[in-house]
Amino acid sequence: MPAEWEPHAATWISWPRAEGISFPGLYERVPPLWLRMIEELSSGEDVDVNVLDEADERRVTALLDRAPTVRRERVRLHRIPTNEPWCRDHGPIFVVREGELAVVDWGYNAWGGKYPPFDRDDAVPRRVATLLGLRAFHPGIVMEGGSLDVNGCGTLLTTESCLLNPNRNPTLDRAALEHHLCEYLGVRHVVWLGDGIAGDDTDGHVDDITRFVASDTIVTAIEDDPADENHRPLQDNLERLRAARDQDGRPFTVLTLPMPRRVERDGQRLPASYANFYVGNAVVLVPAFADPADARALEILGRCFPSRRVVGIDSRDLVWGLGAFHCATQQQPVPPRKPA
Repeated sequence: MPAEWEPHAATWISWPRAEGISFPGLYERVPPLWLRMIEELSSGEDVDVNVLDEADERRVTALLDRAPTVRRERVRLHRIPTNEPWCRDHGPIFVVREGELAVVDWGYNAWGGKYPPFDRDDAVPRRVATLLGLRAFHPGIVMEGGSLDVNGCGTLLTTESCLLNPNRNPTLDRAALEHHLCEYLGVRHVVWLGDGIAGDDTDGHVDDITRFVASDTIVTAIEDDPADENHRPLQDNLERLRAARDQDGRPFTVLTLPMPRRVERDGQRLPASYANFYVGNAVVLVPAFADPADARALEILGRCFPSRRVVGIDSRDLVWGLGAFHCATQQQPVPPRKPA
């Protein structure tokens, strides 16, 4: 599995449905955010959008045609219906080997069976593989894309709170899960963190807390306030990362990202985090929260990706769906050249 900053052929997203459960009472504010994602990403790559049906395709087409800054020739719509819009978790994981692009089709159960039905979401990877004419591999276990992050050189980051939760793969222990990750993603080494952040209904996806920004460099979120419930888990993860080694036994450079102030809606704490950024070919999409720490987070990520525009987008409505830009996107790498 290539690293996210390696060249993309496209980014895949799934258009949110008004009747979905992700944005109760707030759906009308959501399509403009998806349009903004498409606008920014289409400046540097194709964008493939899953839509529900013919009527949904007409609605989304009309929105795109009225958005003058979207590179319309780079946007394709596909009638691949989904239950919810979180393509990072239900979408295909693309892998490369010896000149071939292929798809890994993990099982999907809506983060431990929390939000049925999820049959449409579970079918997305194989439908994409069929559409693109790609070989698909079926590991036969449950896994979400947001639960893992790779450096493209053989190391993978994940969390114990998510992968070892019995609501996914109750018969598999740590060693068995590592075997599947190595077998299907081509990694050689797994770095395990502990818990995720408060408000995260995924049981602690790593893409809300800790991310690779280079093969040897990691950014990880920290909470400075000792009274905040995120302080201790994030400090524990920081300590683990400082002791961790890569696939060749070398230490990582570990950078810290601030956490925004507590974000709530209707009395519910939301998983607001700057770590849920997405790295496109030309742009890095970073969630912002009208918070004093926004500028600092953008500056840190700007130094990590100096050749890309780093764009902060107000995500206070987006995070009501318990996700942000990384959760909504899935990269398709440029196919590798076949060996001579």
